Amino acid sequence: MEGVIALYIVMLAAFTGYEIIARVPVILHTPLMSGSNFVHGIVLVGAMVALGRADTVPEQVIGFVGVVLGAGNAVGGYVVTERMLQMFKASGQKKKESA
Repeated sequence: MEGVIALYIVMLAAFTGYEIIARVPVILHTPLMSGSNFVHGIVLVGAMVALGRADTVPEQVIGFVGVVLGAGNAVGGYVVTERMLQMFKASGQKKKESA
């Protein structure tokens, strides 16, 4: 795949993602975050594949950075989702878990 085509695909994906997310009501962002963690996992797999196919040192560095950022994004998404779900539990359930 040529660089211009790859750049076009990235720009198209970014524009499409922005247009979709911008139209989501604020109240739905919390439930959508849980579903978006799946997408972060796919991004992580893609970064690992890119790192595995890297031949030169700059490609390996970029691939490694992609894997680190993708992993951090996925893990952070799950942590934030878990904390948000804790907010919706009844107060009696929170006390039982901490005891």
